[in-house]
Amino acid sequence: MYVCICNAITEKDIHKAVEQGISSLEKLSEVTSVSKHCGCCTDHACKILQEAMNNRNHNMMS
Repeated sequence: MYVCICNAITEKDIHKAVEQGISSLEKLSEVTSVSKHCGCCTDHACKILQEAMNNRNHNMMS
């Protein structure tokens, strides 16, 4: 599903970025350009970023 329509960023893109070590919206925006145009996606991007980080941490502990 698209998170940022302006820059065509998907949930999968955010999950991939987290797998590569991204852990903040600022860094995510630098890498993917999410939330750089109109900003309407910022809250949803933060939510998906947090979910992806939680999944990564859960998988690391398993």
